[in-house]
Amino acid sequence: MKLYFSHGKESGPWGFKIKRLAAIASARGCEVESIDYRDSMDPDLRVERLLACLREERERFILAGSSMGGYVSLVASATVDAAAVFLMAPALYIPDFNVQQYRSRSPHIEIVHGWSDDVIPAQHSIDYAREADCTLHLIRGDHP
Repeated sequence: MKLYFSHGKESGPWGFKIKRLAAIASARGCEVESIDYRDSMDPDLRVERLLACLREERERFILAGSSMGGYVSLVASATVDAAAVFLMAPALYIPDFNVQQYRSRSPHIEIVHGWSDDVIPAQHSIDYAREADCTLHLIRGDHP
């Protein structure tokens, strides 16, 4: 299985979060691909880039994303068959983003969000988790 990670707006493809996640995924036999989006601040162009990478994928995969990367992963999961989607403080319901209703095809979605996040309100993840009937972990902390 392969894990595709999408980083946030101002982070990079191999920051602290993906290094930790990659170590866990690798220990469980997953290959990890972290896409570099630093040349584009447009979340929907990032979705297109992720979908282009996935067109060639022949094995099962998981989508993971942090902040804007959470939006990218979730929006992409509406058109591909991801085995699972893992979101960290996903940038959902952001007025300037094109997609405002999220229809994932994945059977497994998990979200982790900090109660004290002052960048993306935890309420956004609460609202989506209720709508999608998925697992939400609200933790102590701010925007990761």
